[in-house]
Amino acid sequence: MDSLDTLRIFQRVAELGAFTRAADSLGLPKASVSTAVQRLEANVGTQLLHRTTRRVQLTADGEVFYQRSRDLADDMDELHGMFREARQLKGRLRVDMSGGLARGYVLPRLPEFLAEHPLLEVEISSTDRLVDVIREGFDCVLCGGTVADSSLVARPLGMMPIASCASPAYLAKHGTPRSIDELEGHQLVHYVGTLGQRSPGFEYFDGTGYAMRALPGPITVNSGDAYVAAALAGFGIIQPPAIGVRKLLAAGELVEILPGAPAEPMPLTLLYPRRRHLPRRVGAFMDWLAGVATPHLDPMPAPR
Repeated sequence: MDSLDTLRIFQRVAELGAFTRAADSLGLPKASVSTAVQRLEANVGTQLLHRTTRRVQLTADGEVFYQRSRDLADDMDELHGMFREARQLKGRLRVDMSGGLARGYVLPRLPEFLAEHPLLEVEISSTDRLVDVIREGFDCVLCGGTVADSSLVARPLGMMPIASCASPAYLAKHGTPRSIDELEGHQLVHYVGTLGQRSPGFEYFDGTGYAMRALPGPITVNSGDAYVAAALAGFGIIQPPAIGVRKLLAAGELVEILPGAPAEPMPLTLLYPRRRHLPRRVGAFMDWLAGVATPHLDPMPAPR
């Protein structure tokens, strides 16, 4: 029995939660299945499964190992069929992006992609934290902002203009600023990556470069969804990427202010692990993601 066969046995036990059911589905003796898993645990040096009289469950290490083993099995299936032009894309894709991009652009279009590739499974993580692409097993990440991790491949897609905006109710109460000086007396919804950090303030273009103006505000958030929700509730001005609030602006639920003094645009980049051979399913999905996002972005600036 080779290593890939052993992985598939372990995966089936984990998925069915029982050695007997896994053995029946694979057409193998229960003893062979149990022995294969025991040898796998010995080889990797950790317990992968909790065994009770009623159920078999993954340990914490087993959960991590199971997720990575699925990716490996998918890659092996693709490797075996790499010279068959008509072979359908198959396997799991795991991607991370902001909730606004997922909800407003990717998920509404995803049925089209899966209709073309029905054997694919897509896992979408929508967080505002910086995920560990390699350790957490992500195939790619749609990242807004400056890219700092040089261990990943970066594929720039374009620039996201920033929209300074607030709710109609807030502006009715505090007035609509027509210049930076008229921001005096206004409030900002503060966004930080980690609670406890200090918000830099309101960013704007002063004619020669980008500057900050400190503004007070009663609420600080560390989530993009909460950031927009706080503005809709009338807590103050926000400066999100326009791509994430375009529909709210069009519906009049948010109103743009100071369009002549915009904040610095933010790059949107596809990040993915360095691999000698990129799986076809990952390349196809990233091309599709780029096609979904790029029409809503400004071009990248020319290199200096």
